[in-house]
Amino acid sequence: MQTQLLKEFETIYNKKAEHIYFSPGRVNLIGEHIDYNGGLVMPCAITFGTYLIVATNNEHKFRFRSLNFSENLDISIQTSYIKSGETWFNYPLGIINNFIKDGHQIQGLDMLFYGDIPISSGLSSSASIEVVTSYALNHQNKCGYNKLDLVKLSKNVENNFIGVNCGIMDQFAVAFGEKNKALMLNCNTLEYKAVEFEMGDYVLAIINTNKPRKLAGSKYNERVIECNTALYSLQKELSIQHLCDIDTGVFIKYQSLIDNAIVKNRAKHVVEENDRVKLAAMALSNNNLKEFGNLMYASHASLRDLYEVSGIELDTIVEYCKTDDNVLGARMTGAGFGGCAIALVKHVAFDEFSDKVSTYYKNIIGYAPTVYQSLIGNGVSELGI
Repeated sequence: MQTQLLKEFETIYNKKAEHIYFSPGRVNLIGEHIDYNGGLVMPCAITFGTYLIVATNNEHKFRFRSLNFSENLDISIQTSYIKSGETWFNYPLGIINNFIKDGHQIQGLDMLFYGDIPISSGLSSSASIEVVTSYALNHQNKCGYNKLDLVKLSKNVENNFIGVNCGIMDQFAVAFGEKNKALMLNCNTLEYKAVEFEMGDYVLAIINTNKPRKLAGSKYNERVIECNTALYSLQKELSIQHLCDIDTGVFIKYQSLIDNAIVKNRAKHVVEENDRVKLAAMALSNNNLKEFGNLMYASHASLRDLYEVSGIELDTIVEYCKTDDNVLGARMTGAGFGGCAIALVKHVAFDEFSDKVSTYYKNIIGYAPTVYQSLIGNGVSELGI
């Protein structure tokens, strides 16, 4: 892959590349829709991601090329930039904009991007582009940022340049990911613990529903409002700042404070899901993949029934997984309403699993999913040329 990308760079720019960088995508193994409720998430980096091949130029220009998209951009170095429509290069452009606004002198750069993350699948292709760009600029120009600085800068670009109100989990996971480890992360404090995840005979299957995520802002905002409503109700008797400040036992004791049944369901998912993350970390520490798989199934059921962010496509995949003895567990991952599911599948049976889940899904949904095999990989880094 790297050799071919270096050749592509030389063909496009008629010069040799100087550096090549890689930033992975991510999946969230468990802990969904609780980051904005003060809870824990458990993402990991995957082995798909974004490659960035670069060489400096003396023309005071940034040149953006991609092997995935036809849109190109050549732009002179200036003091600030604005978002340009909805094109892919807004992500690296936003990163450059932040570096310049922070007072850094940036060299002209010829850039070639290539990503093997499915677009609009919920695997954080945007965070991967942001982090690999910020890492490369920091390295090229010796700006002195540490990795956490780059994570915060990348999130700021997503929020304020791109205009997407995401949390910090995606950027954090693709920056700090570690091979064969899950990250148990508190998104408020950014404290995290890397938990060993030895998959043994199993691999991570990523099943793309091929239904693009169209998480309506209104639906997301509804969930936030419902969770805040539940929190206000519980605060009548509990001194808490977030729903995840309590565990399931406390919630059961005080749930009668919440009058609305739907709001109660939302809060129940949040509190129980936070507990599931803690149980999942214990299961991994004990190398108990079977228990981890059971927690994945429980998480999906809660997201389907209590939080109502799944859908027939994701449910169909998980329903099939329950019938396959080669699968330990499965769940939707990401925001929901489309995107991807993940499953723990025996390595030797992966091809059989891929064929069977695809056939099952196509018979019900009418078109096939795309199934990928991944291990748990490292975060952003420079690769050797």
